[in-house]
Amino acid sequence: MEYESVSATEIFKALGDPIRWSIIQQVAAADELACSLLEDTLPVSKPTISYHTKILIQAGLIEARKRGRNYSYSLRHDVLRSVVDALRTLDPALQSTTATPVPESARPALKAAAGGDTPRETKLITW
Repeated sequence: MEYESVSATEIFKALGDPIRWSIIQQVAAADELACSLLEDTLPVSKPTISYHTKILIQAGLIEARKRGRNYSYSLRHDVLRSVVDALRTLDPALQSTTATPVPESARPALKAAAGGDTPRETKLITW
């Protein structure tokens, strides 16, 4: 499916809601996340989940796949990369930075902030 170009402001606006941020975090933790799992983990109704996922799809952050009556969502990594690249253009010092490994001592705090116990490689981007 081809998406229209979405402005960075629309993407940040979509990410600014706590429910949508939680959806993005959950989708990012899985290659593909079933909508039914969102229903189990979010404190909102099915129609509200549908509303929030629609906004994330319109912003180009996730894409939906329908299998029968069920929907699943996956993250659009290309869109996230383009937003990060756009942020890097704001400061010439950021253009040459690369991700820095997170020290062991900081990992528990980052894991708690991300709201998950899923072990993943975490990198700290310094500004």
